[in-house]
Amino acid sequence: MADKAADKAKVKKVKKAAVKVPSGVANILATFNNTLITISDEQGNVLSSVSPAKVGFKNSKKRTAYAATKAAVAAGTAAIEKYALKDVKVFVKGAGVGRNAAIKGLSSAGLNVTLLADITRTPHNGCRAPRKPKK
Repeated sequence: MADKAADKAKVKKVKKAAVKVPSGVANILATFNNTLITISDEQGNVLSSVSPAKVGFKNSKKRTAYAATKAAVAAGTAAIEKYALKDVKVFVKGAGVGRNAAIKGLSSAGLNVTLLADITRTPHNGCRAPRKPKK
């Protein structure tokens, strides 16, 4: 028993080399109640994911544009510090207030926005409408 504990104490952990990611993808989901910002590399591995709740906004304050800006700045600075991210392609989904604010937050964090695309799903005449109520 004592030998196993001594072996575990002797093992040194080797630090991994810092991974540098020159360009990535930022996905912004702007709902009416929240704004989620996820930054990943080109292969889809998540580098940073932040919501306004992680930054300190609670309840109905999460839906504001200011909260979306602060969350985007936090996500951008975390990706820059840890992975030396420079360029980012931005994909925006949803109709919330934080759409434009999150994009401005990413650019103010120091990221260069190379592509901006709206991938919100919209119905092309969609499902059949419900019947009209009887009078």
